[in-house]
Amino acid sequence: MLDCSKNRAGFDRVLMAVAATFLTVSATSALAQSDSARSAAELAIDAAIPRPEPANVPPPTINDFKPDTTASVPTTTTETKTTETKATEKATETKPADVVALPAPDTGKTDTATTTPASPPAAAVTPPAEEPVKAASNVPPADQPVADKLHDMLGAKSLRYFDRKAERTAVEKFYTAREFAPLWTQAGTVTESGKAVIARLKDAASDGLNAADYPVPDFTAATSPDALAEADLKLTASMLDYARQAQSGRMHWSQVSADILYPEHPTDAAEVLATVTTAKDASAALESYNPPQKLYRELKAKLAELRGQGDGPVVQIADGPALKFTPARGKKQPAVEMEDARVPQLRAKLGISDNADDTHYDAKVAEAVRKFQEGAELKPTGILDDKTVKAINSPKRDKQIDIVIVNMERWRWLPRELGAAPIGNAYVILNIPDYTLKVMQNGAQVWTTKVVTGQPGVHATPLLTETMKFITVNPTWNVPPSIIYNEYLPALAQDPTVLTRMGLKLDRARDGSIHISQPPGEANALGRIRFNFPNKFLVYQHDTPNKELFAKEDRAFSHGCMRVQNPDQYAATLLNITEPNGHYTPDKIRAMYGHAEIDLKFPTPIPVNITYQTAFVDDAGKLQFRKDVYGRDATMLALLRSRTKDLENVVAHSQPAYGGGHPTLPPGVSFASDNTFSGPSFFERLFGGPTPAPAPPGRKPRRSVVR
Repeated sequence: MLDCSKNRAGFDRVLMAVAATFLTVSATSALAQSDSARSAAELAIDAAIPRPEPANVPPPTINDFKPDTTASVPTTTTETKTTETKATEKATETKPADVVALPAPDTGKTDTATTTPASPPAAAVTPPAEEPVKAASNVPPADQPVADKLHDMLGAKSLRYFDRKAERTAVEKFYTAREFAPLWTQAGTVTESGKAVIARLKDAASDGLNAADYPVPDFTAATSPDALAEADLKLTASMLDYARQAQSGRMHWSQVSADILYPEHPTDAAEVLATVTTAKDASAALESYNPPQKLYRELKAKLAELRGQGDGPVVQIADGPALKFTPARGKKQPAVEMEDARVPQLRAKLGISDNADDTHYDAKVAEAVRKFQEGAELKPTGILDDKTVKAINSPKRDKQIDIVIVNMERWRWLPRELGAAPIGNAYVILNIPDYTLKVMQNGAQVWTTKVVTGQPGVHATPLLTETMKFITVNPTWNVPPSIIYNEYLPALAQDPTVLTRMGLKLDRARDGSIHISQPPGEANALGRIRFNFPNKFLVYQHDTPNKELFAKEDRAFSHGCMRVQNPDQYAATLLNITEPNGHYTPDKIRAMYGHAEIDLKFPTPIPVNITYQTAFVDDAGKLQFRKDVYGRDATMLALLRSRTKDLENVVAHSQPAYGGGHPTLPPGVSFASDNTFSGPSFFERLFGGPTPAPAPPGRKPRRSVVR
């Protein structure tokens, strides 16, 4: 017979162990729920006033409960175990995992009949209450209250400071990795990195940006953990805004016009945070997100000259006596500082923030005046005379500042690297308002030439960056459909022989579509050479039979493509860069002229950058201005000054529309009975000339792709 008392005693022991562990888990769970339900104020008090360390108490054991005196538990040896006892052991070994994982209660007796895993020492069991203290072990105690507040703000209120999801995610990960320790303060004091970032943001105007777009919090007024945490996040947000706009621009190029296309190069918020916070000079690290190109840096220097090294707010300096500063000459002749009520206005105009209300014309003011005179091409005496006052108050000066700023903004759209590294960082850069093309290599100009660009309006040359992959000698001109239906078919309706007389060939496909082309030759509209850099606008650079247009100062005559004055030299220059052993010369290129197309492919493509520089510094170091032929400056200034979010309306009222046209004959062109033209040359009308015909009333503007 079975010994029921023995079996019951073993079963009771298992139940008591399960009950003890259940009580421990329940208590821990209740404590966790209590902590999660506590208010933020209670958590802040706990952070400021350390709580006593909890006692490291082991889980309850069987001794903590009243033993059952009705049953005895004698020791059973291995040799006397019954078959049923072995069956009970086997059942115990296969009990559920949650029961197996529980530590066995300590009865103080040795049971050789039952084998259980050894329980870990009580000291090795980490109470849940110790985990937050361990997680914040790397944060200095003085910063822990601020870290706790940062944890709360980033968890629930980060959208208030970072409205871009990618930036918000990067910031949360960055702060989490540093256990939410503040970035810009230590023990409530701004760090050197924080001071450097603040200085860069306050000087954003020198980079052609607006310092008001990057507000700097007042850390001196932040005396509580809440205020310090909020100031920390605000400075981080302003830093990320500066880096993003310094690198990519305050506006996207698509907001300015539909015919602009540059590669995107957005900032990586995680990279910005890592770079700036670990740099020896945080200000220089943040400034490095501005364009690295030499032409941008030259414009920045000229902007400082125009402003007299200051921010240049719009104030007028009143007329008055000349002011000058006389430096000291030994002990007997101290420095002489004239005093005048206009000096505070002058300090504001020249951006001198020190002693803003001081009426003394001191050495610092005199030096700022001297630097302004240098930029204004006045004699740099440092004396505030009538000519200097007039120049400071000149509307022309303010307009020049605006033009320089929008050109600095356009430089932010261009790639960080303009050239191709394998071939000496070579690239082509074409400036539309200056009508010039330059080939650059190893940071120096290799060759330059004049160009003809697109007419203002629907034929404007687009701004883009692409790679030139090959040159075509003796190109065939395949007339695009827009020209066929808008230009040639109306002409054919009036004169069936016009295409033949112009050397054009008409083919009709089986589906009824019409193809018109012009074979290679001296009279070809593309000239002898076409320079190919495939792009969505279908524009390219090419030769032209209309050489007389290069003698004009303003050369915006084409349908969008760019005509090159010396294509044979241009081709030889590019080929010698990509194939140094080819020994190309203009004569060698001209020897290829004929009636069969020849494609010369580049082993390494050359980047082509089409830019719009109405302000630039020439080789002599002089600031040059050019006519805003396409109205790009006006549009960008309107966007920069607009404080509304409806930027599309600003663009719509300042840019031409793009669309298809009707196949009607433009006004001013007719065909006489002797098959000769009256009015503008048909060739000039199609390919651009000094007097392009206006679009007829009621006709929609068109975007033509033939140049």
